[in-house]
Amino acid sequence: MKVLVVGSGGREHAIVTAVAKSKRVDKIYCAPGNAGIAALAECVPIQAMEFDKLVAFAKEHAIDFTIIGMDDPLVGGIVDVFEKEGLKVFGPNKNAAILEGSKAFSKNLMKKYHIPTAAYENFDNKEDALKYLETAKMPIVLKADGLALGKGVLICNTLEEAKAGVKTLMEDKKFGEAGNTIVIEEFMTGREVSVLSYVDGKTIKIMSSAQDHKRAKDGDKGLNTGGMGNFSPSPFYTKEVDDFCKKYIYQATVDAMAKENRPFKGVIFFGLMLTEDGPKVLEYNARFGDPEAQVVLPRMKNDIIDVMEACVDGKLDEIDLQFEDNAAVCVVLASDGYPVSYQKGFEIKGLENFEGKEDYYCFHAGTKFNDNNKIVTNGGRVLGVTATGATLKEARKKAYEATEWVDFDNKYMRHDIGKAIDEV
Repeated sequence: MKVLVVGSGGREHAIVTAVAKSKRVDKIYCAPGNAGIAALAECVPIQAMEFDKLVAFAKEHAIDFTIIGMDDPLVGGIVDVFEKEGLKVFGPNKNAAILEGSKAFSKNLMKKYHIPTAAYENFDNKEDALKYLETAKMPIVLKADGLALGKGVLICNTLEEAKAGVKTLMEDKKFGEAGNTIVIEEFMTGREVSVLSYVDGKTIKIMSSAQDHKRAKDGDKGLNTGGMGNFSPSPFYTKEVDDFCKKYIYQATVDAMAKENRPFKGVIFFGLMLTEDGPKVLEYNARFGDPEAQVVLPRMKNDIIDVMEACVDGKLDEIDLQFEDNAAVCVVLASDGYPVSYQKGFEIKGLENFEGKEDYYCFHAGTKFNDNNKIVTNGGRVLGVTATGATLKEARKKAYEATEWVDFDNKYMRHDIGKAIDEV
């Protein structure tokens, strides 16, 4: 069969890598893709938000199955456009993708259906938000309602910081229209865990847990980023936590969406906080996390096409979802200055060192070919160097060793990805 993957980052490279393992697939296209994806798929110069062009391409090339990797096209309704044309596509429709597209919606959903989350209030008026802050307990969290590339969350330690944050989101429009409405919620403490799941509208199957590192600098300092590294599974995601979440969070979310006439098909990403009062939902995403996909998908035993087709066809209950009894660690190599400002266009050397290495992956996030056909940096997050091992400590050691195999000017990374596993 012919498969089209929509997107251009490390997540899409991980998806394409998984698709390439499928015995059912003989041709992969990726729009627009990147220099790393080009080794496995034919990249086509169509952007993720060019729905009409993507549909035309899928029809012209007789694409059997399309996988949407990114949040923007999902929230924008790309699945509806494909389905209207009779094309088979993996991902939630616009009606369901609102689970990620609006934080105000998802918080209201959790409140209505008693799904554990932080206490909160929604505001679409700056004056009301500022007035609320006068009596709120600090620290406090401000969230842009809409999509903000994973960066629209401000943790404010003082009232002054919180007031400045409201101005940043609602007046200065740092994240554009995403800040028209904001969510102000209580600051939760505990360990963060990411859990990805496949959903077919009624059935949910949980993937292996993972743990992200959002801050730019070592010791969880610096600005929030799209993710500087990840490990899977999380040793803090215990059987007790899993049992609680299955009872009160996972199926409850799927059932809530169905009751709201928004049946969800695709991937739900649960961002959890393990608080003293039990697990609570920090956020939902309507697609694979990035870089969560880079540590979870290499550990999945199933043929990804079988699982995704079961989601689309409403037959996920027939799938026995399985993962290797191992571990994976991903260290992101970024451009120094990310997520604020950074230079691009530097040649990347040493990529050939990953060829033929069974336990190692080099997922391209921000790369492209220059005019001389050299692979160069083309983004804030450049590569996701990933290794698997029998244990988390082994995978971590291997991943950091592999970061030395590749080099480019402006190369930057955190040196403490997965350090928390030393505490277990």
